Amino acid sequence: MSKQPEHGLLTTGRYVPRLRLERSEIFAQHRWMAPGLKSRARGQRSMANWDEDAVTMALEAVRGSGGSVEDASGLTLASTSLPFAERINAGIVASALGLPAAAQVRDVTSSARAATTELLSALTLPQPGVGPCWVAAAERRAHRPASVLEMISGDGAAAVSVGWGAPIATLVGAHTVHADFVDHFRESGQRYDYGWEERWVREEGYLKIGAGAIRDTLKRHGVEAADVDHFVMPAVLARVNDAVAKRVGIRPEAVAPTLADDVGDLGCAQPLAMLDEVMRRAAPGALIVLTAFGGGCDVLLLRRTEVPCPGSVPGAGKPETSYLKYLSFTGQLDLEWGMRAEMDNKTALTAAWRDHDRVARFMGGRCRHCGTVQFPSLRVCVNPDCNQQDSQDPVSLAQAPARVLSHTSDFLAYTPHPPFQFGHIDFDGGGRVLMEFTDTDQDELKPGLAVRMVYRIKEYDSKRGFRRYFWKATPVRAAAA
Repeated sequence: MSKQPEHGLLTTGRYVPRLRLERSEIFAQHRWMAPGLKSRARGQRSMANWDEDAVTMALEAVRGSGGSVEDASGLTLASTSLPFAERINAGIVASALGLPAAAQVRDVTSSARAATTELLSALTLPQPGVGPCWVAAAERRAHRPASVLEMISGDGAAAVSVGWGAPIATLVGAHTVHADFVDHFRESGQRYDYGWEERWVREEGYLKIGAGAIRDTLKRHGVEAADVDHFVMPAVLARVNDAVAKRVGIRPEAVAPTLADDVGDLGCAQPLAMLDEVMRRAAPGALIVLTAFGGGCDVLLLRRTEVPCPGSVPGAGKPETSYLKYLSFTGQLDLEWGMRAEMDNKTALTAAWRDHDRVARFMGGRCRHCGTVQFPSLRVCVNPDCNQQDSQDPVSLAQAPARVLSHTSDFLAYTPHPPFQFGHIDFDGGGRVLMEFTDTDQDELKPGLAVRMVYRIKEYDSKRGFRRYFWKATPVRAAAA
């Protein structure tokens, strides 16, 4: 007899860019004026490519979670580094994923706990009869050069889905408190955060507001601190999560790793990223405490079920030793790219809307008569033995596996990350497209190489502050074990 559907956490996933900037290289450029950074110059921090932002990384986190989006009831995108101030960023993600038009989409921001607040609401307010709702969080923040935040932060995303079915975790209880405790801030229109004194933040913030919220949550739901199996608490300050665990009586071995050594702090995506890591190793029945601090504190008590986690985890990444490349990618270093970079990239918004499905979902066509797949979809089938008119059914190539047919590396054409790499790819189910490659090494491309599609920034319109997105091809690489 089948088990009745339960409400809870259905999937988790996280995405980390392939590039990992060596912290020692950051320190090497600043040691002349900031020798104190040496203590932070260990390991790596994740570094987004030039064509990645909070939108593209959130989309990859959802795709990597292994969950279904066809019947999703909504999508929330949480970030303090959204690319658009007036455009629904979550709507860009939803369109590229193919969410139903009736799905509710919205952006939330301004807090390191923006994502956990949305997760808390989704778990405590179940809606019978509707599809799962998604909460995605992503950050691509630029910090002032030679700052501690530049060293310890990272770029990346995480996502969860909540709904009815076979959950990987169920909610035991939750509690939230709000407090206008300012540990850091950034005024509208400003680029960099301004942080306050670390000792004050630790003693008055984490160890009073944070620890107090955790203690109240455990008491409200009759849970002993010693029974907590996994304590998930992001903390920008070193070992603050250990200090909070000790203050409330949680065992030291229950404290979850912060992923600081090779990724860094992912801002409001960090709680969900750490949760994904814990969910994949927690035993059935394990009690997980998920906490996020920022303008107050959210605390969620989750119970792991026996259902395995779908999806995959990020790979090890590629070490990056060019600090100047990092500054160029973040726009903090204005390089002379020559006349080829001076083209006007104005986007016609009317044409973008008419071609919306083709651009957002990589929508081509499949002939109903001969089965030929083509991109873009046209009135006439490209098969010379068919040539039927108006025979195309829409088909998305976004998830279709493909292989490299030909490739070119062009050092003359402008791209923020030379060389400009493009070529023809053949899709396994039919279809041949001339495409741009991304996240590839110069000598990596070869005919027959398996590639997959990723949604990236196509180009910037710097005069008007607009960015266009489209799909690119990237080599298929094995995920971490």
